Amino acid sequence: MDILGAENGSHGRYSVTVDGHEAEMTYSRASPHLVIVDHTAVPDALRGRGVGQALALHAVEQARAGGWKIIPLCPFMRAQAVRHPEWNDVVNV
Repeated sequence: MDILGAENGSHGRYSVTVDGHEAEMTYSRASPHLVIVDHTAVPDALRGRGVGQALALHAVEQARAGGWKIIPLCPFMRAQAVRHPEWNDVVNV
């Protein structure tokens, strides 16, 4: 999946389009070293295809590369973080 990222000031989003449907994960940058993931939206047409999981993993990879931590305010991101203890280096559950 080709996940795109965009930031505008302290707000950002990761998005991906699959079969004409767009999914997204939004976040706020609380500081240069802290990101709050606040929302994940995956259309019903894409559910069960790993799109949300791909967005969550992308956020984790970006945090590792950028040297920041993630606070998962979004229930989906929080649930993924609990399922993936290997993300504990960057996700504060």
